[in-house]
Amino acid sequence: MPPSSAQPGKATTAAAPRRRRGEGQWALGYREPLNKNEENKKNDDGLNVRDRIINVYSKGGFDSIDPADLRGRFRWFGLYTQRAPGIDGGKTAVLEPEELDDRYFMLRVRIDGGQLSVAQLRAIAEISRDHGRDTADITDRQNVQYHWIRVEDVPAIWEKLESVGLSTTEACGDTPRVIMGCPVAGVAEDEVLDPSEQIRQIYDEHIGSPEFSNLPRKFKTSLSGCTVHCVNHEINDVAFVGVRNEAGETGYDLFVGGGLATNPMFAKRLGTFLRPDQVSEVWAGVAGLFRDYGYRRLRTRARIKFLIKDWGAEKFREVLEKEYLGYELPDGPEPILDPGVRRDHVGVHRQNDGRFYVGFAPKVGRVSGTSLLRVAEIAEEHGSDRVRTTPDQKLIILDVEEERIASISAALESEGFEVDPSVFRRQTMACTGIQFCKLAIVETKDRASTLIDELEKRLPDFEEPISINVNGCPNSCARVQVADIGLKGQLMLNERGEQVEGYQIHLGGGMGLTQAFGKKIRGLKSTADDLPDYVERVLRRFQTQKEDGENFAAWAARADDADLK
Repeated sequence: MPPSSAQPGKATTAAAPRRRRGEGQWALGYREPLNKNEENKKNDDGLNVRDRIINVYSKGGFDSIDPADLRGRFRWFGLYTQRAPGIDGGKTAVLEPEELDDRYFMLRVRIDGGQLSVAQLRAIAEISRDHGRDTADITDRQNVQYHWIRVEDVPAIWEKLESVGLSTTEACGDTPRVIMGCPVAGVAEDEVLDPSEQIRQIYDEHIGSPEFSNLPRKFKTSLSGCTVHCVNHEINDVAFVGVRNEAGETGYDLFVGGGLATNPMFAKRLGTFLRPDQVSEVWAGVAGLFRDYGYRRLRTRARIKFLIKDWGAEKFREVLEKEYLGYELPDGPEPILDPGVRRDHVGVHRQNDGRFYVGFAPKVGRVSGTSLLRVAEIAEEHGSDRVRTTPDQKLIILDVEEERIASISAALESEGFEVDPSVFRRQTMACTGIQFCKLAIVETKDRASTLIDELEKRLPDFEEPISINVNGCPNSCARVQVADIGLKGQLMLNERGEQVEGYQIHLGGGMGLTQAFGKKIRGLKSTADDLPDYVERVLRRFQTQKEDGENFAAWAARADDADLK
C-alpha cells in the first residue's frame, strides 16, 4: 500500500525496489535464448551456412533451403530474399515472411573503404550482367547490391568475387558490416591521415571471425581522415575520426553509438586519441564490449546506441579500457568541422600528387552491370586502375592526368553519369524501396528520379546545397532524419479518399556543426504524385525568406509551420 494510503497509527514498510528485468547481456550471465533470433544464432553460427549453400542449397535449389537459414543465417553472407512482385505496401506488415518472399535474392557485395580496382569493378559488373538481370545498386554504405540472384548461382558468384579479392562475408546479419572509409583516402590534398591500412587490418583480423559473428545486432564501422567527414561518423556504431593533437601527431578520435531507424541517436564522443597502430585492437574492444554487454532480449533495443545511451560515454570508455584493452587511452582533440563544406567528393579535384580525381553522379545510386562495365573501361582508357564508391551513392575515378579531364568527363556524361550535376541530382538519395525490399511500403528509386527531373526543370538555377533523402519505410536506410528534406514512405489518402503512396516529411536535419534530426510538423505529408509540387513550393519559400548565408536547416528551424507546408 503506498504511503499516502497508510492507515493512521500503523507502521508502514517501504516497498521493495522492483528488480529490473535482464536485458540479455552475456557479461551479466543472461545466456539463455531470449528471442527467436538469439535462439537461431545459438543453434548454429551464421558463418557455417556457407558450406550448406555451396554443397546443399545450390544443388537442391530454393525449396531445399532450411527456413532458419533462409531468413536468418543467409544474411551472414549478404543474402536476403527479395520481395515477391505484385505485393502492395499495405500488406508489408500483414503477411508472413514466407508470403513476402520471392524465390530470388538480393546479394550485397561489401566494398570496404569503397576501394575498387578496375578488375574488381569489372568482376562486379559481369556478375550483375550474367546473374542479376543487370541490377547493381550503389548503396549509401559503399556496397553494391544485386537483385534476382538464384541460390544455384551463388557459388559461382563467390568464386568470381573472391578471385579478385572481394566477398559478401558478413555483408548483412548481426555482424560487423562493411567498413566505411573516405573514397579519396590517400589522395586528398587536405586529409588529416589515410586510414586505408587500418581498414585492411580490421578486415583481415576480425571479419569472418567467430569471435564477432554473433553480435546482438548489426555493427557499422567508419574510419576516415577526411576533412569534409564524408563517412558521417555521427551515425555509425563505431567511428574513428582523424585528428591532429597538440604535438602535431595524427591519430583518431573515437565515437560510439550512432544510428538512425525508428530511434535515431547521434554517436557519443569518447574523447580519446588513438595511434593508427591501436585502431584494430580498439575496434575489437568496442565490438567485444557490444557482444558481451549489448542488449539481446529485445531486437528493438539491441543496437549499441541503446547501451551507450544508458551507460553514458564515461562509463563506456571505462569498461572498454579496464575490461577489454587493459590500459587507459589518452585524451585527445575533437575533429574540426566546417559547416560550409559539402560532405561529398563530386566533381573534379586535384590530388596530392598533382593528378586529379573525378567524382560523378548516377541517379540515386541506380546503375547496371552494363554501365559499370563502361565505367571500368573509361577508367582504364584514361590510365586509372582505381575506382571508388561513396557514402552518397556516387562513384569516383582516381589518378586522372590534367590533360585527360575533359575527355573522361565527356565519356562519363555520354553514359549518363554527370561530373557537374545539379544540386538535386548531387544530393538526392533513395533506398531500395518496394520494388525489391520486403520492409518497404512505397516505391523510392523511380519516385526520387522523377523528383530530380522535375526540380531540374522547375528550379534550373537553384544552387543551395539541399539534401533530399527518400525512404520506403521507417527504418531510414536512406538517412531521412539527417537530410534537409527527408521523405519517409507511408500509405495515405488522397483528395478523393483513395489510398495511395505518400511520404511523411522531415525538415532541417543535418550533421556536423548543424547536428540535428529533421523536425516533423503535425500532419505534414505529401502523396507521391504531389511531391514535386510540395518540394518546389517549400524551396521557393526558402529562397524568398532566407537571410544572407542562412542554410535550409537554419531557415526550417525558425520558419512558421505554414511556410513549411
